[in-house]
Amino acid sequence: MVAPTELNAWKTLAEHKPAIESTTLRALFQQDNGRHDKFSLEAAGLHVDFSRHRATRETFEHLIDLAREAGVDGGIKAMFDGTPINNTEQRPALHVALRNRSDRAIKVDGKDVMPTVRKTLKRMRTFTDAVHKGEFKGYTGKPLRTIVNIGIGGSFLGPKVVSDALRPYWREGYDLRYVANIDGTDITSACRDLDPETTLFVVCSKSFGTLETLKNAEAARAWFFEQGGKQKDVQHHFVAVSTNIKAATEFGIAEDNIYPLWDWVGGRYSLWSAIGLPQAIVLGMDVFEQLLDGAHAMDEHFRTTELGNNLPVIMGLLGIWYQNFWGAESKAVLVYDESLRDFPAHLQQMDMESNGKRVTRDGEPVTWQTGAVIWGGTGTNGQHAYHQLLHQGTRLIPADFIMPLQSHNPVADHHAWLFANFLGQQQAMLEGKTEQEVTAELMTQGMSEAEAQKLAPHKVIPGNQPHTAITFDLLTPEVLGALIALYEHKVYVQGHIWGINSFDQWGVELGKVLGNAVYEVLHEGNLKAYDDSTANLIRRYRNSL
Repeated sequence: MVAPTELNAWKTLAEHKPAIESTTLRALFQQDNGRHDKFSLEAAGLHVDFSRHRATRETFEHLIDLAREAGVDGGIKAMFDGTPINNTEQRPALHVALRNRSDRAIKVDGKDVMPTVRKTLKRMRTFTDAVHKGEFKGYTGKPLRTIVNIGIGGSFLGPKVVSDALRPYWREGYDLRYVANIDGTDITSACRDLDPETTLFVVCSKSFGTLETLKNAEAARAWFFEQGGKQKDVQHHFVAVSTNIKAATEFGIAEDNIYPLWDWVGGRYSLWSAIGLPQAIVLGMDVFEQLLDGAHAMDEHFRTTELGNNLPVIMGLLGIWYQNFWGAESKAVLVYDESLRDFPAHLQQMDMESNGKRVTRDGEPVTWQTGAVIWGGTGTNGQHAYHQLLHQGTRLIPADFIMPLQSHNPVADHHAWLFANFLGQQQAMLEGKTEQEVTAELMTQGMSEAEAQKLAPHKVIPGNQPHTAITFDLLTPEVLGALIALYEHKVYVQGHIWGINSFDQWGVELGKVLGNAVYEVLHEGNLKAYDDSTANLIRRYRNSL
């Protein structure tokens, strides 16, 4: 492959950067008060404002040229065609098939996968209806009302975003809990006040062998037995999403209650599959399918819209602009909606596990930066914490601000104040406050000129911090689906331009393998094979027992 740094558009952008460096966002808005209309787009219920970026029309043209020259349009087609773009595992990356609401076939090895996807959705609907109607019930005949999602990584982060964000749509009388960490505190907390007769555990593990998930499933079953359940009763309280039918049935789960996953779906892109069964139970299948509708709308926008008006493409290009040409190393995602509080954590896995790569698809070392550090949280909480770094720190940190225009939970004038803060933070990042402005302000407050000039440097806000504003009317299932899909495709665009495989995760495996080896000698055995630090920490552990 040709390195992205060798592309003509990349070189043009490098030559163009000094022209942008010599101006500011404040100056760009003073020169053109119509930037919003020129640099904002709408799709699938989302309004995305790109106007507050260190970019002119010429900048965007060069970025789109980069996408064209890197063959992003071909990459999009390859994804939707089922080409094995996950080349190290020789698999397609077809999470788009999971939410394909059209009649369009999506093929793997020449075979349309949509019939099996639709069959699984139908099975999910049948099961969720059976739970709601009390037809699938606990071993004592009571209806199941508390669902425990046992899974980690993509079987936890994305699904939890869905259930938290769509809390207003939950069916009355249901509860949903999550167990992910192998720390015993997690499973203990989840089970503390459960009624075993009305609890359903959903074990989400493609292999039914993921260490954390398997150990937590075993702990949940042991708890169930302690509360009076028997092995024969497990089938009434445990279901699974897994390809390992043998292991799941040996655990005690009825084969009819094991739901499939496919090799062409990566864990961090799996919330749209039967991995979403716990969420479908508490939301109802109609709402879950509305989530798929929204994601499909964004998929169609991504698939059919030309590059210059394509939301995921532009978001991906802006990330490359700052990371590769300005030296930015992280990206803040600031959600002004409490129900989206875990969205940044989901994006951390989606982005950093996908694009945290050091070699190209051809296996050659990269000499350009890949994969930003993703972090963030909720507004206004963050304004009283890390926003200080954004406003007066020394790092360039592009940010995404996300907020609904309406609230599911209106309280007095809370939402108006939240929106005011949403905009106020962006204004501060755009305009800042110069030393001259600070000095004049202090003097009007009664300070002498000397006192004002002494204090002013501490109160200067440089501004000129680039950021995107994403708004929507109300956080509905369709909007949430579109929002998550927007970021999924943004990640792929960046990975494609960088020439890396965004769909494998070999770096996750080594620590697991070494952890298994350490476990074998944790309580006894020769430690000579280990470095001095590891050996001594093992000894400390042994001595604590």
